[in-house]
Amino acid sequence: MADDVSEPKAKRSSRGRMRSAERREQLISISRGLFAERGYDGTSIEEIASRAEVSKPVVYEHFGGKEGLYAVVVDREVRSLLTMMQTALTAGQPRMLLEQAAMALLDYIEQTPDGFRILVRDSPIGSASGSFVSIIGDIASRVEHILAAEFKSRGFDAKAAPMYAQMLVGMVGTTGQWWLDERKPSKEQVAAHLVNLAWHGLAGLEKKPTLRSTM
Repeated sequence: MADDVSEPKAKRSSRGRMRSAERREQLISISRGLFAERGYDGTSIEEIASRAEVSKPVVYEHFGGKEGLYAVVVDREVRSLLTMMQTALTAGQPRMLLEQAAMALLDYIEQTPDGFRILVRDSPIGSASGSFVSIIGDIASRVEHILAAEFKSRGFDAKAAPMYAQMLVGMVGTTGQWWLDERKPSKEQVAAHLVNLAWHGLAGLEKKPTLRSTM
């Protein structure tokens, strides 16, 4: 009988000795999996605490609440994706840069599917950051100067470059959402087709496009 009582006490003692930083990482890891599987609204502090075998106040002590914990998880994923994008963009030629950007996003999806699932889900109501739209905007702002230079060299209005950057990055991001579950064809083939559409679309741009249906 004494042995039956000592076992849970030992477990509680072991959990209690977890350092604050270790506990924080444990809570982030658990919540990351739940947010990826169920989204923000489908995840509760109660379940996060239960899986970590702690009380709810411990979660609040570290993050202030579910939104604070979600923000930490999303921030890590955003930084991871942007780092991969920045590291990938090394070529000097615009087409190669486009290929590298497409492959970097598909690499991220392949390596961290849970992270990408979190990024493409809706953010909590009232949250100004962390949504897929804001992430796409951040990435687009980092590549628009590449398009601006290309536009100038071809005699196009460089003021339109930010808009085209949003279009191109959005196209890659949306395709990535589809590929997340399909995983066919290979990421190399997906990237090649993305670049084919984007590059040849850019190559055939009109300097002053108009809608034929309104003429």
